[in-house]
Amino acid sequence: MDIVVKTLHGLEEVLAKEIEQLGGQNIRPLKRAVSFEGDLGLLYKANFELRTAMRIITPIRTFTARNENDLYRNIQKIDWSEYMSNSDTLAIDGVASSRIFRHSKYVALKTKDAIVDQFRDRTGKRPNVNVLTPSLRVNIHIHDDFVTVSLDSSGESLHKRGYRTDVMEAPINEVLAAGMIQLAGWHGQSDLTDPMMGSGTIPIEAAMIATNTPAGMYKEWFGFQKWRNFDEALWKDVQQEAMDKIKPFNHKIYGFDKEFKAMRIAQRNVQAARMEDHIEVKRKPFERLERPSDDGILIMNPPYDVRLENTDINEFYEMIGARFKKAWEGCHAWIISSNMEALKHIGLRTSRKIVLFNGALECKFQKYEMYAGSRRKPREVSVSAKLKSNDD
Repeated sequence: MDIVVKTLHGLEEVLAKEIEQLGGQNIRPLKRAVSFEGDLGLLYKANFELRTAMRIITPIRTFTARNENDLYRNIQKIDWSEYMSNSDTLAIDGVASSRIFRHSKYVALKTKDAIVDQFRDRTGKRPNVNVLTPSLRVNIHIHDDFVTVSLDSSGESLHKRGYRTDVMEAPINEVLAAGMIQLAGWHGQSDLTDPMMGSGTIPIEAAMIATNTPAGMYKEWFGFQKWRNFDEALWKDVQQEAMDKIKPFNHKIYGFDKEFKAMRIAQRNVQAARMEDHIEVKRKPFERLERPSDDGILIMNPPYDVRLENTDINEFYEMIGARFKKAWEGCHAWIISSNMEALKHIGLRTSRKIVLFNGALECKFQKYEMYAGSRRKPREVSVSAKLKSNDD
């Protein structure tokens, strides 16, 4: 079947690599999505294991529609009894980028009407709508006059892993955290530190990557489990195969935060994820934090400006840069922020910049390499060498 995996901007290549490792065929990166081909087992596996997937849909029909009657008529051409019955519930997600169809909610409403009217005309009864936990979630995407009808196999968004019992204000998306870690090139080969951990999302996602724990390990259910063709035996095989690939982690992940509340929330989330053996959580402000080990990298999501009290945001980022130079020599550090002006005040040269989105905020994910000592020879050494060469 054709499968489309939705993701966040900037994570398409990471997701494509994940799909390739799972065995997907004919992989094509798209805008905030990746398409590929696979069977039902691979659809189950993708939902259970992909770390940078937000939602996984399977297109079932495409057509053109130049008005609402075209849309309604073509939706009714699909035999919806193949996918649900009167006793099942329904939800519609509509996305429209079109001069003809200007309102996504109206597109969803017309699609819903076409489906339930088909059941009413055939059986005299119509299925109910359930926007939270439907038996079948249908996705309608319209670009200009081109319509794609898909079935949503994920149900609740896949970024909702299920391990977060509580969060601090503005927590980072789990998919974004997993993508950042993979973009940084870290897969458990060294220690990792998050000095501003908030709810602990980056350390937990790092521990799941390091141990090869499936991203969907803690989710209670997926949308495909309510489909009429759900294969429970196949689903159990997919789960067991993924669980068999969990591996030991021989390094350490450190999470720090200056807030007592953050430390407590992170500890509870780490426990919910069953990663206490791999993650060490402590309360300490970054300005007093010494590097916990000589081995590893740093990944951090500092305040962009809204969480600071009585401190200028530019001064705060200056402190980060100064601390890097003093206490993190020899380390590679990655920072994500939407505050482009504040990032300049870190005062260090970046070796890589990646555009990502944290919610609606456009961010830069930047790499800093703090080398032990200078990368260049002192000028007087170079001059001496030149004089000696001239003498020879």
